[in-house]
Amino acid sequence: MFDGLHDIAWASMEHAYGSAEEVPALLTALRSPDAEERRKALDRFYGAVHHQGSVYPPTAASLPFLFELAADGATPDRAAVVALLVSIGRESLDRGFEDDGTEIEYYPPMGCAQAVAFLRERGAQFAELARDLDPNVRLAAIPGLGLFLDDADRAAVMLRERLAAEQGIAARLRIVQAAATLALRLPAVAQQVMDWLGGLAADPAQGPVTRLAALVQRARCAPDEIDEDVVVAAVALLRESARAIPVRPVAPAPSRPAAPTEGVAPQIVAAFEDLDRYTRVYAPTTALLRTFHEALGARVSERTAVLAEQLSSPDPGSRLDAVRMSGELMRTWRGDHTRLLLLITDQLTTADQEVAAEAAAVLEACHPIAAPAREALAAHIDAQRAVHGPHVWAAPDVLLRRSHQEAVRALARLGDARALPSLLAALDSDIDAWRAIQVAQHLPQAADQLVPRLCDHLRRIDLSQQQTEMSANAILSALATLADPAALPVVVDTLGAAVRHEQDRVTRSALEALGAFGPAAAGTRETIRLLTTATDAHVRPAAIAALWAVDGDLAEVMPLLLDLLDDRITFRISDAADLLGEIGPPASAALPLLRDLLTHDYEWVRVHCAAALWEIGGQAEAPAVLNALLQAMAKNPATANHVVACLERMGPLAAPALPLLREQLALPRRGGRFQSIEHDEELQRIGHTLITRLDPPAPGTAAPRTA
Repeated sequence: MFDGLHDIAWASMEHAYGSAEEVPALLTALRSPDAEERRKALDRFYGAVHHQGSVYPPTAASLPFLFELAADGATPDRAAVVALLVSIGRESLDRGFEDDGTEIEYYPPMGCAQAVAFLRERGAQFAELARDLDPNVRLAAIPGLGLFLDDADRAAVMLRERLAAEQGIAARLRIVQAAATLALRLPAVAQQVMDWLGGLAADPAQGPVTRLAALVQRARCAPDEIDEDVVVAAVALLRESARAIPVRPVAPAPSRPAAPTEGVAPQIVAAFEDLDRYTRVYAPTTALLRTFHEALGARVSERTAVLAEQLSSPDPGSRLDAVRMSGELMRTWRGDHTRLLLLITDQLTTADQEVAAEAAAVLEACHPIAAPAREALAAHIDAQRAVHGPHVWAAPDVLLRRSHQEAVRALARLGDARALPSLLAALDSDIDAWRAIQVAQHLPQAADQLVPRLCDHLRRIDLSQQQTEMSANAILSALATLADPAALPVVVDTLGAAVRHEQDRVTRSALEALGAFGPAAAGTRETIRLLTTATDAHVRPAAIAALWAVDGDLAEVMPLLLDLLDDRITFRISDAADLLGEIGPPASAALPLLRDLLTHDYEWVRVHCAAALWEIGGQAEAPAVLNALLQAMAKNPATANHVVACLERMGPLAAPALPLLREQLALPRRGGRFQSIEHDEELQRIGHTLITRLDPPAPGTAAPRTA
């Protein structure tokens, strides 16, 4: 076995972490009689050689040896090896080729085309593996029939045979999915497969899960043919499927060795825990339903109807997956999500704490539109405190703790003071206090109670340790928003410590906090002034902005800002332009440079400079400003929030922007910077207000919706 393995120059190839010289040892370890050695080898292969789905030259070069392992009945864990082969092939197709089949050229070169060619040559072997005596091997091999077998008729016949032979839900779902993949890949067999899927969906002799799978996969093949009847049928089959699948409690996350956390910021540890949690799937039909939602796309009302049925399932795992899918819908697509928000809110009172926690987490992530959940969140938090005591934030039961913390954070992001008792308990106990700190700034009405506690936490941070940066920045951001001058002494001390320990990002955050205090921080001007010549790209503009905020000396800051405008670092230019716009007409000395920067090759620079040009020069600059803004938004819709904010200030002169505004607001997918729900809701609110102001509706007609 493995003839020629050591003839390959593995050391001359690279995977995600450098030289691929370890690959022969990993392949050999996959045959080891020691289960732990095999597990480690497989984890390493996925982590380095097939890192996050990447297909490097050594990944492709491994395929002949992986096939040897898969074909040898003496290989332990053959199913895992077959699953690895399929994953490499699927990712190669997704990453290596355009939709029209054109190969994507990478530099350095990838191994996608080589992998696909090799696997397609061995498509018949996947047919053999799909008949293997080991059911796990069959399950792993089935997708290969759709992905790699080029004999379309043989593949279609094989899939029909496998469906008749397999009784397990997982295998039947994969068979139907593979059929749709085959139809999409090989048009010659597409209609034949679609007719078969349509027949399965309508066949009462088939179980409801199989019928639902056939309906969804046919919709995947022809999304333009989805009509109301398809959605109604899917909901009915989903209801039947829920009764057919046994109800099981949500299984705890599989135990695994804890990652070392010493020296790692708690925010980073939590982010990886969230990622691990998010990638788990709890119900057998979840992947299928994700496919259906992808096919439905922008049809928000139809998707909401499907999700409503998912959220009413008696199976908590199905509801948990549905909660996450609901969050994805609301964060990605525009529309009236009130019904879905209320359905998510209903999950707060479930007996399953993990479902409740996920519901609260989704409400927090969707906080710009989560107002309908306000009262339910408050009631949920009060009930938890009544039953488990005032320190439920730090409850030893990790699921209860997460459920409470997520609900408190969601309520705090709505600016509701009923979240305050738990936040104060968190800050006083210092248990998961960082999670309370992240939302403290949303409760300015409680600044008198929050600021002293935030200052106390900031004093205790040791900036000689790099991992404290995120915590210090979060506290400084909260103090800047709350803007209570009582925090000045500790912010000044933090600034000094950050400079000493060369924590540049913390230095910038401290400067921004001082700037937020305005003239109340005038006593710090000398400290700030020293940093206006800092070499760090982030610190220098923050120091100049803080100097202006606390001192307001135009003669001092203008030369510094003009120097930044002439900088090659784009965000320095943008920062300078923003401050010049804040200064307004007294900054007229910057007009020539700002006009020149309207031709900058980066649209973000043009947007910031155009906005500054309007604030300083006013109506005389309007034509050039408007042209720059509209060109930037047309080229990069992510600039839309900045653009519409300036258009709003331009008033009637912004009228030529109406066609582009209407075009942007008519898009079903969320836009704005980072395509986030927060930025998009703000974009819609300002955009609709601007349209109404610039082009009022005729008497007797309804005004457009405002977010």
